[in-house]
Amino acid sequence: MGKKSNKVVLVGNGAVGASYAFTMVSQGIADELLIIDINEDKVRGDVLDLNHGAPYAMSPVKVKQGKYEDCGDADLIVICAGAPQKVGETRLDLVEKNAKIYKGIITSIMDSGFDGIFLIAANPVDILTYITLKYSGLPKHKVIGSGTILDTARFKHLLSEAFDVAPSSVHANIIGEHGDSEVPVWSSATIAGVPLYEELKNDPEKSHLIEDIYVQTRDAAYDIIKAKGATYYGVAMGLMHISKAILRNQNVVLTVSSYLEGEYGHEGVYTGVPTVINGEGAVRIIETPLNDEETEKFARSVKVLKDMQASIDYLFES
Repeated sequence: MGKKSNKVVLVGNGAVGASYAFTMVSQGIADELLIIDINEDKVRGDVLDLNHGAPYAMSPVKVKQGKYEDCGDADLIVICAGAPQKVGETRLDLVEKNAKIYKGIITSIMDSGFDGIFLIAANPVDILTYITLKYSGLPKHKVIGSGTILDTARFKHLLSEAFDVAPSSVHANIIGEHGDSEVPVWSSATIAGVPLYEELKNDPEKSHLIEDIYVQTRDAAYDIIKAKGATYYGVAMGLMHISKAILRNQNVVLTVSSYLEGEYGHEGVYTGVPTVINGEGAVRIIETPLNDEETEKFARSVKVLKDMQASIDYLFES
């Protein structure tokens, strides 16, 4: 008997979804990739396009157009679908609109008998991950958001440029909301065990980088959107990295949106924190030591998310 194949379903084939599909096929991460989107013509075109490139992938991936009833035996479902924010629309308006969209999507998926892992990528990602948990009824370790994986990558990139090393040699995290209240964990940022905060603070020529790097990390999405309309390559690569950790049971620590139940002194909220990811999903949250300032900022970030969650809890009342 052959090895069980890995089946991934992508819901939402916009710029982020299509970029994710491309990275998954080019890296040969899954055996089978199904794409679901309301724009069936674009899905059909992308399926053909991706399959034509599959011979050059690192390992073969079968790409197909899918329907919700095909989700029952999927290992992983990645949701990139969501309504964009319109001019004059508040964040709460957007959340309520997406909550209704997600109710339809999640209900259709669960009706197929799905019992795998959800990975959520649409914004506001922490809130939509919470919504997915509520509507799916799955255990918290099976519902994961992309969280601050992209913010962390941006932070590492900027630090790597400041110190002229490869980004993979930088150990640093952004935690909290994937948004304006995110928190850089300077106190544990290192290269080869060297604390970067002290290194920057004590160098008159580089001390300004502490604030500069944080602002550039926080505002990166705005800069990219201003330049080209949307961000999609970076988050797609981050989603591929999370998917690989799940499908290959890697036990790697990634800053995804996980559900806190007492960790860091908070509970009942999804937010970006270092989490062990393997074939079971988000199996363990790593509580990185925080200094007093980081603890206070993280608490404020969590409050932003809890307030937003509280504003939509009426949707889940029976």
